[in-house]
Amino acid sequence: MLLRLAYLGVTNAFALLRLLPMSDRDKDAEILALRHQITVLERQLGGDRARFTPSDRAFLAALLHRLPLLALRRVRLLMRPDTVLRWHRDLARRRHAALSRPKRPGRPRTVRSIRILVLRLARENPNWGYRRLHGELLVLGVKVAASTVWKIL
Repeated sequence: MLLRLAYLGVTNAFALLRLLPMSDRDKDAEILALRHQITVLERQLGGDRARFTPSDRAFLAALLHRLPLLALRRVRLLMRPDTVLRWHRDLARRRHAALSRPKRPGRPRTVRSIRILVLRLARENPNWGYRRLHGELLVLGVKVAASTVWKIL
């Protein structure tokens, strides 16, 4: 999807460069032709809706979200202006979720030296249970939960 979005961005940048030397009259004629093509497409689709890929949605949302709602309602689109705004909200929500996702899921691992110490104490004192090992670790100044000692064993 990211590659398709980059492709759309590059092709539209070239389209923008093509528009620079055009006069306003030529641009107006092209806009009218594009609007007529949209009308023909809607007529051919009938009651069906046009299908957009996720990269198309992301590109349109990024392109059109800056327009005020009134201006967006005047633009001739294949979708409702509220749909474009919803696409932009979804895009922002997904981006925020991706940035706030923890790098490594779950709890952090117990430090290796603590695991080695627990196993050494258990090997040297085979009659001790995990609760006694936990107490001895607390006496040594190692703060670890009893359940962690149990899981290590």
